Amino acid sequence: MNTPPSLPASELLPGPRFALDRRVCVIANHWGARRVVGAFFGAVSRLGDGVFWYALMAALAMLGGPRGIAAAAHMAATGLAALLLYRLLKRWTRRPRPYRACPGVIAHVPPLDEFSFPSGHTLQAVGFSTVALAWYPPLAPLLLGFTALVAVSRVILGLHYPSDVLAAIVIGGGLGSASLWLASLLG
Repeated sequence: MNTPPSLPASELLPGPRFALDRRVCVIANHWGARRVVGAFFGAVSRLGDGVFWYALMAALAMLGGPRGIAAAAHMAATGLAALLLYRLLKRWTRRPRPYRACPGVIAHVPPLDEFSFPSGHTLQAVGFSTVALAWYPPLAPLLLGFTALVAVSRVILGLHYPSDVLAAIVIGGGLGSASLWLASLLG
């Protein structure tokens, strides 16, 4: 994929506190340049766009009876809140994506939007998984594994810094937990 001219990293991620973030991003991104690795994480990221989560919600609603419908609705409500929150944060922080700001990083897939912080894919994945696992704990191996792959994919593909992903894990976990707490108050 063609990338726009890089901006000086010193302007966008100043100082030594971001040096490790940039270094890990470059190393992971170079690993993703391998055809098989890039294709695998590209597919994971594409599924994390929503396809996986919508299919899971549909399966829970169709196969889980009233409990499955309630779980799917809870996931959908949490997902909507996550979407609004991460869009607000991206507009507020306006952090450029690594492939635009970090020399040596390329985007292996096209981004869905302009800014990097936080990772919306990771935030959604963690929020959805937190809620789904509260309803269906046996799904843990599938959901935790897929969520981890989504998070890693975002750095490997050159679309996020590790700090974008780590922040999204904290925010998504907090949002999912808050939605469970709110549901316990209402239910």
